[in-house]
Amino acid sequence: MALISQAPTMLTDSKIARILGPFWLTIIFMATTLIALTLSRIGLTSWQNERLSSLHDLFAIMVGGLRIDISSVSYIVAIPVLLTIIALVIPRLLLLVKWVSIFWYSAFLCLVVYLEVITPTFINEYDLRPNRLLIEYLIYPKEVIAMLFSGYKLEIIVATITLFLTSYLGFKWFKSQWIEQTDTKTPQRFLLCIAILFIVLLGARSSIGHRPLNPAMVSFSTDHLLNALALNSTYSAAFAMKQLNLENSASDYYGSMSQEDIYRHVRQQSIYPSQHFNEQSLPTASFKRASFQGKPKNLVILLQESLGARFVGGLGGLPLTPNLDKLMQQGWNFNNLYATGTRSVRGIEAVITGFTPTPSRAVVKLDKSQKDFFTIASLLKRHNYHTQFVYGGESHFDNMKSFFLGNGFDQIVDSDDFDNIEFEGSWGASDEDLYNQAHLELEKLSQQDKPFFSLVFTSSNHSPFEYPDNKITQFDSEKRTRNNAAKYSDYALGQFIEQAKHSDYWEDTIFLVVADHDSRVFGAELVPVKHFQVPGVIIGKGITPRQDERLVSQIDLAPTLLSLMGISDVTPMLGHDLTREVPLQKQRALMQYDKNFAYMTPDNITVLQPHLPPTAFIRQHGKLKKTAINQSMIDRAKAHVLFGTLAYNNQLYRLSNEKNVNQATN
Repeated sequence: MALISQAPTMLTDSKIARILGPFWLTIIFMATTLIALTLSRIGLTSWQNERLSSLHDLFAIMVGGLRIDISSVSYIVAIPVLLTIIALVIPRLLLLVKWVSIFWYSAFLCLVVYLEVITPTFINEYDLRPNRLLIEYLIYPKEVIAMLFSGYKLEIIVATITLFLTSYLGFKWFKSQWIEQTDTKTPQRFLLCIAILFIVLLGARSSIGHRPLNPAMVSFSTDHLLNALALNSTYSAAFAMKQLNLENSASDYYGSMSQEDIYRHVRQQSIYPSQHFNEQSLPTASFKRASFQGKPKNLVILLQESLGARFVGGLGGLPLTPNLDKLMQQGWNFNNLYATGTRSVRGIEAVITGFTPTPSRAVVKLDKSQKDFFTIASLLKRHNYHTQFVYGGESHFDNMKSFFLGNGFDQIVDSDDFDNIEFEGSWGASDEDLYNQAHLELEKLSQQDKPFFSLVFTSSNHSPFEYPDNKITQFDSEKRTRNNAAKYSDYALGQFIEQAKHSDYWEDTIFLVVADHDSRVFGAELVPVKHFQVPGVIIGKGITPRQDERLVSQIDLAPTLLSLMGISDVTPMLGHDLTREVPLQKQRALMQYDKNFAYMTPDNITVLQPHLPPTAFIRQHGKLKKTAINQSMIDRAKAHVLFGTLAYNNQLYRLSNEKNVNQATN
């Protein structure tokens, strides 16, 4: 015990410590942090050991991780090192530098340790280290705090205790390691400063090549989690923050392509001939004639939170959705439908705008898309539709309210506007309360002398999975689980559909029931494709029941709905109108998973990764197997992911200036 208490003094009395002087604290911080990060990585890797295929994976994680850790701590120490160099020239500043350094290093040690402590919870939820999702959630503290206190009490307690312990012990430890004087003469001191500064800069850059260190340099596996384990959570979150600020274009990740080639490739995958695209200002705009030619119908989209195919009995998943399974037999059901991403805003982007996914944030959150960006609401509004969004929480979440009001929605109905809320969870009103309010809204709209479009977005099937008692027979014995929440959400959906079938609006309305994304996307693949499959079914009077086995993307839904409603117009959407024949070679699904992009066809899957060569896979027994790739596959995938950035930056994705343009090519 005495030896332990004497350890700080023994360290500061060492010869190297006396030589380094005030730089000794920097060395101590770097060593302490590197040890903490290494121990965390060992623990996380041991926990996920079933994902390791060989010792090479372990070696790559540990070596790549050490490189990332050295870079991380080098960035952290850069400012104190510069201040220390100045203080050695101006000695009267040493006292100030001492306390700045001690507080700086204590704070960053707390941050590093705290992020590592919460990493297992984040991996459980997203199968990745804390990344841009963490940054985005911090924008909405009310919802996130409510969610955490409802479903993650133990994790909060552990993280809080760790934070206080690290703060106290770190401050005490760093304070004991400060050495004010250096046992070097002026020339040696100058060389010491130069050497320390050079080491810090080299450590931060971690490369003498053209590019500094980035996540791609330590990526080695097709399992995205193994690549993430080679990072640390501070680096992962900081890198995500940097990307959010920069909003880099897709070409920064996947390489460039000329505008003409982008347009040519995306047009080639359309079901329309090339001469159909003839509007110079909007290169992908074309006139789409609706299949239905009668009186335009109303539209209601029931967007289901986090309902992946694995929760849907009718798609081979768990028996949690008897009501949805029944609808899938009664309507036009898509058995091979894939989401474009893993967040609600990505699902909204695809279903409401038909926009292709990019490695940037969804357009719901981007600055240039907050006004005059194409949505089916803006199109329907100019066809004299009343357009509405109904949500059980606070509509400002994820910037939905701002995006919707700027792009065609007349009315926002959120929890503050509900007539009655019997059960309210962290994310707002229960799905039953939501559907009851939606029914009231639709009844009102049906009495007006104009058609309507309503987007209804559920939230009960979201962590911490809160729902009212005595509504369902639980699938899991523990109440608050994904499975039980999915089952409750389906129960609420069934109640609403029965109401709707006996309503005034049923006769003239088309309903789409579709999920925004899966609940938890994970797997040992660059893009875990099976977790992108979601349910989607169109129901309503006049919709012929069918089981559609074609490969379908969420971006195909909006053009299809407009066609079924009887809306003919010019739109910039690249999605297919599924009421028409779609040749097998043109069927595809687009998926964005963090920074990886997948272009899936019935034959293969092309995956683009940042700063790495494209790879191709085929699906065998539910798993991805590497296969040969050719330039045409690369060009096709690259054009589709680059189109989004190009269209967004140049504001090419908007309504045509002309309405109902009748073209000779129709």
